[in-house]
Amino acid sequence: MDRDYRTPLAWAAMNGHVEIVKLLLARSDVATDTPDKNHRTPLALAAEKGHEGVVRLLLGRKHVNPDMPDIVDRTPLSWAAEKGHEGVVKVLLEQQGVKPEGHDIWGQRPLLFAAREGHEGVVRQLLEWKNIDPNRKGCFCSSTPLLTAAIWRRPPVAQLLLKQGGVDPDMVDNVGRTPLSWAAEKGRAGVVKMLLKREDVGPDTVDHDGRTPLLWAARNKREGVATVKILLQREDVNPDTADYSGHTALSWAAQCGREGVVTMLLEREDINPDKADTKYGRTPLSLAAWKGHEGVVKMLLKREGVNTETIDLNGRTALSLAHSHGHEGVTKLLLNRKAFPTSPADCNATPELPSPQPPGSQCPSG
Repeated sequence: MDRDYRTPLAWAAMNGHVEIVKLLLARSDVATDTPDKNHRTPLALAAEKGHEGVVRLLLGRKHVNPDMPDIVDRTPLSWAAEKGHEGVVKVLLEQQGVKPEGHDIWGQRPLLFAAREGHEGVVRQLLEWKNIDPNRKGCFCSSTPLLTAAIWRRPPVAQLLLKQGGVDPDMVDNVGRTPLSWAAEKGRAGVVKMLLKREDVGPDTVDHDGRTPLLWAARNKREGVATVKILLQREDVNPDTADYSGHTALSWAAQCGREGVVTMLLEREDINPDKADTKYGRTPLSLAAWKGHEGVVKMLLKREGVNTETIDLNGRTALSLAHSHGHEGVTKLLLNRKAFPTSPADCNATPELPSPQPPGSQCPSG
């Protein structure tokens, strides 16, 4: 036994040395189920690595526990499912005493691990097992297998789960978010399409922050455009819904600099391009100016109904925010539109490009 409390049998099992395992098992003085410092047995080590031959040899010994939990309560089945070893999973599921619904200290079950890693074959094996609850949540974030597949971009697994009878496609996690909400935020267009085909999925469901799938999609950097487009095609999605801070999809897209999303939203007649949030009283133009997104500012300035002189709850205009954060390009754009700083918080700035000021003399940020 070494400093990790691993025996020669443990090392041979972990490395898949079938003949050495046979030699060791033939000895009467070799313990077959000795755990290492992490309470992992030779069977658990072999299962994680996918050594089916070694797994079968060990399971043939009467003193080997096929469902022995380790230090974090993960079983050999849990490890094999996470790694996608279908053969090992099949062998373990055939053993008496193996619990397919067994969970670790975080409430994560074999099905959840397999769904997260995209192991379609293992997911199918587990779903065929009687007593498996495909809606069971893990303790961590209360995530279901379907929600996990949506987050990790596993369309084949998501499709497999949706075909399974009894799966709730709209079940929320601990912050009120559905699989659609997560798929929308992550830009998983394929999963979004799949979910929206279901009549039992709410396309405009709000979470604990009042955010809909569209609001989450509007923030996405690379793939938000495709997802937003899909959602905007739905008549039951409100493009101007605001979250509990008063931010709309346009607000989030403007603040995050998502020009493609801003373009699509501004083409709609059923949005207010000048709606201020309730937390700071900032409009999409103010948010874009604050973050220095010149492209978004240009788009908003072309849209009728956008007021360049709106003052937020801290007394700041879009020009003030752009100026105080050093966004020269945005400042020029606003000055060209005669967005004169008329609020006290603008520190009596003139409609000329300000010269650098020493630290401490700049306007306070909002």
